[in-house]
Amino acid sequence: MITYPQFRAAAVQAAPVFLDTDATIEKACRLIAEAAAGGAKLVVFPEVFVPGYPYWNWTMTPVKGSAWFENLFRAAINVPGPEVDALRMAARDAGAHVVIGINERDPYSMGTLYNSLLFIDNAGEVIGVHRKLVPTWAEKLTWAGGDGSSLRVYDTSIGRLGGLACGENTNTLARFALLAQGENIHTANYISLPTAPAEYDMVEAIKVRAAAHSFEGKVFTVVACSAITPEIVDAVAHDDESRAMLERKHSAFSGIFGPDGRLISEPLIDVEGIVYADVDLNKCIQPKQMHDIIGHYNRFDVFQLHVNRAPQPKIVFNELPPTESAADITEL
Repeated sequence: MITYPQFRAAAVQAAPVFLDTDATIEKACRLIAEAAAGGAKLVVFPEVFVPGYPYWNWTMTPVKGSAWFENLFRAAINVPGPEVDALRMAARDAGAHVVIGINERDPYSMGTLYNSLLFIDNAGEVIGVHRKLVPTWAEKLTWAGGDGSSLRVYDTSIGRLGGLACGENTNTLARFALLAQGENIHTANYISLPTAPAEYDMVEAIKVRAAAHSFEGKVFTVVACSAITPEIVDAVAHDDESRAMLERKHSAFSGIFGPDGRLISEPLIDVEGIVYADVDLNKCIQPKQMHDIIGHYNRFDVFQLHVNRAPQPKIVFNELPPTESAADITEL
């Protein structure tokens, strides 16, 4: 008789040491160890936790924010790189899978960044990097979009693991692409967004998205959102209006949802901390008898989703075959 994994998951709601990469990596490693001490075998961090979110895109003009972009670019990390190695060792020592948001530098460009999710297994190996497909709204001033090559689910010892960054969780097709690959555990990695329009409730928006994905796919969703500290406000606020905007409450939520769409952890709102929940993938079976949208509860003769997962190169070189030379071609 087949049985499926059972484990404890942890959602970390924390603020980075803003634009201080080394200190943020140290904080992440401490939090991984703390979550593992609490029994977690999966530790999920916020979007672009390393080393922070470009709030200046919302509070400054593009011209004023340009110097901040340069600071972020310099503080971003390469994959692979020494910062990734430190996270890998922390995951290995903790015996836990880790999903963490990073600002990733393009390896060839001095002006391109990606909003990426780094997936590390419990042996300390990088199993995947997902680049956010479409930066949201003002984020387009900072990040380039990824391609479909990273729209993947990873088969791990705790189940099939996938994730999307923040607003990607509103993209029905992206979510279905992960579910159709057999996703059991979804990570939804967010930033605290007090700069949203006044009528927009970030906490409720996150909860709706996470509950919908869990209920539709009959999966567990781990939501990890960043927090904003007074230090971040002091760094980015440039007048009373932007300070009031950044200090807005009810802008961050972390928690863990079960396959019926209900919250199974304590909710964590605005403040830093870690929330835990016990995940039992066996509880996904009975709900799927009712709605299995990647199986019997769909009509693939009617609906088809085509996903281009080919990496998109910046340049294609057409080289001569090694057995030919320019002289040979000239003689022809």
